[in-house]
Amino acid sequence: MRKFFALCASFLLMLLMTGCGGQVSAPGSGGKTSAQAAQPVELHVAAAASLTDVMKELAAVYEKEHPEVKLVFNFGSSGALQQAIENGGETDLFYSAAQKQMNALQDSGNLVEGTRKDLLENEVVLVVPREGGKDIQSLADLTRSDVRHVALGEPKGVPVGQYTEEILTQLGILDQVKPKAVYGSDVRQVLAWTETGDADCGVVYATDAAVSAKVRVAARAPEGSHKPVIYPAAVIKGTRHLAEAKDFLAFTSSAEARTIFAKYGFTCQ
Repeated sequence: MRKFFALCASFLLMLLMTGCGGQVSAPGSGGKTSAQAAQPVELHVAAAASLTDVMKELAAVYEKEHPEVKLVFNFGSSGALQQAIENGGETDLFYSAAQKQMNALQDSGNLVEGTRKDLLENEVVLVVPREGGKDIQSLADLTRSDVRHVALGEPKGVPVGQYTEEILTQLGILDQVKPKAVYGSDVRQVLAWTETGDADCGVVYATDAAVSAKVRVAARAPEGSHKPVIYPAAVIKGTRHLAEAKDFLAFTSSAEARTIFAKYGFTCQ
């Protein structure tokens, strides 16, 4: 009889907890409720704008293989992403288009030790609208009087803008091109202005040119005219999902990911 009353009391307590908003933990869930256990882990990934298309495809592949993880991307200029991380923005992983921004985060102690790796390499190219436009065939043509608007990445925070200034300096034409420059907040804005003809031409990465049907490559940066375009990646200190972040970083270095990166024109390290 005592056992019967004890069971009834337990049952009533469970009903009261449920009525007051309490939830029963799912068996084997480590103390989480069944609703919490079903929620996927959200990984916040900050990635250079030039990685937009390839990262979306990688995410689709990874999430299919890991339904317990949802990838949330923040695409933008590497400089802006670096600042957001330093200001405490929620970020688990960072994929930069240059070493400069990753170096700054490492120096300020924002990276998980041992996770940084050089992942990809890219090229810098001059693009023009595929239809119409002016007959621009080389970087030297940027000094012509009929070339009035040259789309470039803003050099303080946009890596492609930094590489472009190196190139134009090496060619001895930076001072002639600067008055014509219209500066984009990231490489995709530079590409968009060239696509629409708002700019006569633009300097972007080869991978950006490859995903657009509205531009064509007029010239490539001369060999040795700029630092190698290396994309480093790392896990950000303070992540609440260290194991999952490390696993996605490892996935982006895998043979499967390399095939996808190559499809978009990236060279894997």
